[in-house]
Amino acid sequence: MSNLLLTMKDIEKSFPGVHALKKCTFSLEKGEIHALVGENGAGKSTIMNILTGSIPYDSGDIFLEDKKAHFKSPKQAQEAGISMVHQELNLMDNLTVAQNIFIGRESDNIFLNDTSINKKTKELFEQLNFHIDPEEIVGNLSVSLQQIIEIAKAISHDAKIIVFDEPSATLTEKEINQLFKIMKELKKTGVSMIYISHRMNEIKRISDRVTIMRDGEYIGTLSSEKAKIEQIIQMMVGRVIYEERKKVSTVIEGQKPILCVKNFSSKDVNNVSFDLYKGEILGFAGLIGAGRTELARLIFGADKKTSGELFIHGKKVNINSPFHAVKQGIGYLSEDRKRYGLVLGMSVSNNIVLPKLTDYISGIFINESKIKEVTKEYIEKINIKTPSEKRLVKSLSGGNQQKVIIAKWLLKNCDILIFDEPTRGIDVGAKSEVYKLMNNLAKTGKSIIMISSELPELIRMSDRVLVMCEGTHTATLKLDDINQTTIMEYATQQ
Repeated sequence: MSNLLLTMKDIEKSFPGVHALKKCTFSLEKGEIHALVGENGAGKSTIMNILTGSIPYDSGDIFLEDKKAHFKSPKQAQEAGISMVHQELNLMDNLTVAQNIFIGRESDNIFLNDTSINKKTKELFEQLNFHIDPEEIVGNLSVSLQQIIEIAKAISHDAKIIVFDEPSATLTEKEINQLFKIMKELKKTGVSMIYISHRMNEIKRISDRVTIMRDGEYIGTLSSEKAKIEQIIQMMVGRVIYEERKKVSTVIEGQKPILCVKNFSSKDVNNVSFDLYKGEILGFAGLIGAGRTELARLIFGADKKTSGELFIHGKKVNINSPFHAVKQGIGYLSEDRKRYGLVLGMSVSNNIVLPKLTDYISGIFINESKIKEVTKEYIEKINIKTPSEKRLVKSLSGGNQQKVIIAKWLLKNCDILIFDEPTRGIDVGAKSEVYKLMNNLAKTGKSIIMISSELPELIRMSDRVLVMCEGTHTATLKLDDINQTTIMEYATQQ
């Protein structure tokens, strides 16, 4: 008897100007955790959105338990036992945790009131060993906790198949361990899972098989246990990628700082001081809740500090808003690109020129040809995959959306760039491009603050690393002292 639960055969999908999937094949066995990998734009999310009924496909066949299936909506797929945890959060900020988890199922008599859904949600979180108040408003929670709610929502449907699209991107190591524990328990009960991730160590650790896609095509399927990471990456990108940590700092000894932060405090940040030098990449390390993003938002004027002083090029400045920060030459790439980094309903070109839009306006006229020229330059420069500069940015993959934000601040020519999780949700090939881009920016004299939850990334890229724990600055490590053990020691230091 066949152990196959799902077969997708010769799936074709085209969007205007893009042949997204070309005769793609994918199979899933009962009780299997199957990884799906590929660069941004490879078609991973597209084929999974087809499976879950979120988008139609042009041709091909889907078989579920040997029966032909064609889901025209996510609801139909859920009723057939297929749920998906999307990379981009899809929660309603003004509703409670419980209301988000059970929304759409109000017609079931069990879920007619808040008391019953709160009880069910509490039981679900106890089963998953996560502690989140069912009555808390989702908009008040961190990105990582919202991701856990998305995972709980998918599991609550008693699915046969759960698709995880980059579920660990915002989770701490402890939360990832708990997620993997849950996945292994689900596997024991016969649930099959598809795991999309760019983190190769996770692929090796949690999956049974791995399928590789490239440019909308199926490349191959390997045993996760037997496959080498280098082999998977080479199949993903069609070339060998070699990453090497920084050996020599770009910071010139004895120079004056470009940015000087003195005694910054808020409800989440406790008396933090540091300097940033010309041509430096200063890494910010710490666990979730350490205050790294909160500190960056204070510098950028997005949140109000209770005390502290800021100096740029030795001159004291008062930054009370992001508008003031940009005028002072500070650019900020937020970890939450959908909420703070992009105008999703606007085109790629309009997003890129937004901080300098006045430069392209004369009276009542907008110089569209100049905007087209400059945006095409940056699309090519950092390899943004889009059929046109007029394409709505919401239609791009997560990694390409991130590149649009980077292009925006490059065009603005800011001297100080704050990159908050710059490679979150970006594949290994695109990561390599971003790393080269950041190093080139540093070589031209740009000063970069890089907040990252990935220790290998911090170690590879940073001239120095500032470590935080629970809002407090616990250490600043020089190049020769940067390693995972030392960072973690200071990141957990009370």
